[in-house]
Amino acid sequence: MRIGFGVTALANGMDGNGVDGIGNVTRELMLRLARQSDLNIVPYVYAEQPPASMPNASGVGRFGPQALFALAAGRPFPEMQRRLCERVDLVHATDHFVPRLRDVPVLATLMDAIPLAHPEWVSYRFKRLKNELWRRSVRWADHLVTISDFSRQEIVRWFGVAEERVSVVPLGVDGRWFERPTAEARDRVRRAYCLPDRFFVFIGTLQPRKNLELLIAAHGALPIGTRHELPLIVIGRNGWGCNALVARLRAGEHAQVRWLEYVADEDLPALLGLASVMVFPSLYEGFGLPVLEAFAAGVPVIASTASAVPEVAGDAALLVDSFAVTDWRDAMLALAGASSLSNTLRERGRLRARTFSWEQTASGMRAIYERML
Repeated sequence: MRIGFGVTALANGMDGNGVDGIGNVTRELMLRLARQSDLNIVPYVYAEQPPASMPNASGVGRFGPQALFALAAGRPFPEMQRRLCERVDLVHATDHFVPRLRDVPVLATLMDAIPLAHPEWVSYRFKRLKNELWRRSVRWADHLVTISDFSRQEIVRWFGVAEERVSVVPLGVDGRWFERPTAEARDRVRRAYCLPDRFFVFIGTLQPRKNLELLIAAHGALPIGTRHELPLIVIGRNGWGCNALVARLRAGEHAQVRWLEYVADEDLPALLGLASVMVFPSLYEGFGLPVLEAFAAGVPVIASTASAVPEVAGDAALLVDSFAVTDWRDAMLALAGASSLSNTLRERGRLRARTFSWEQTASGMRAIYERML
C-alpha cells in the first residue's frame, strides 16, 4: 500500500517553536508505519517546496488557495492532484488539512472539535471563515478517524457526519517514558533546571483551555508549609490568551510557582519522573496524552473530569471537577505526603499506560487503510 501521509503540522513545528500536539502524534505514527515492509509511506507537505526539516516530503502546493478553489468550483486540489495522486493509493490527512481529491480515497484524522465547539479558545485570524472551511472540507474525506470516544461524539455533533463514518484509534505511549533514568541523568536534569527535591508539575502549552489559572489558585490555597515543600513547576511554551498570567509568571508574582518556558525533549522523561505529582486540570482534551506519559513514568496524577480525560485515565488518577478550586487543593494535599494512595496510583498508572502503545495505534490505522482500499 502506498500511503500519502500529511506532515505539514510536524514540519511547521520542526521549523518553528517546537513540535507538540498534532506534530508529535504525526511523528510517532509515521515512525511505526514506516517499519512495516509492505507499507510505502509518502510524506507530503502543503508548500511549494519541502522544508529543510522534511527534505524527503513532497510539496503539494499551498492548502488555502486549493481549498478555496475546491469549494468554489467543486473540483479537486489541482496541485496536489497533479503532484501526488499518481504515486499513492490512499491519502491520510493527519493534521486537519483535508484535501478534495479524485480517484484516491482520503482518510482524515480529527483530534477534536475545539474550534467549532469552543471558538473562544482559538485565536487565528478570520476565525468564522476558517471554521466553516474546516467544517466543509471534512466532508471531502471518505472516512474519519479520531482518538477517543469523546472526540467521536463531538465530531458527529459539530460536523454533522454519520457516526459510522468515524473510527476511533487511541494514541500510544512511547517506550522512553517507561524507562527509569539513571541516577546521573536525574542529577543532571535536577541541576540543569534547578529542581527541588519534591514538586508538583504541570505540562502543557499555556492557553485558556489548559486551566492553569485554577491550578495556580489551588496551589496558592495549600498550607504555606506544603507550598514551600512542593512548589508548582509549569512546563510549556506560551501559546495565546494568557498574556496577564505570563506576565505574572515572569515577574515571579506567584510564590512557589516557577515557569520553565522550554525543556529539551530528551530531558522531559527524567524531569517528569522526578515530580512528586503531575497535575492536569484541562477543560477540554481530545485525548490527554500527558496523563499516560506520567503514568508510564510512575508519577501519581490528579486530572480533570472534563472531556476525554476520564476515558484515558480510567481508575488510575484522582479525577477532580475542572472548576472546583477547593477540590483541587484537597486532592493536592492528599498526595502531598508519601501516602498509600500515592503508591496505589503509581501501580495503577503503570498498568494503565501499558494498555496503550504506538504499535497498537499503527495497527489500528493500518486496518482502516486496508478497509478503505
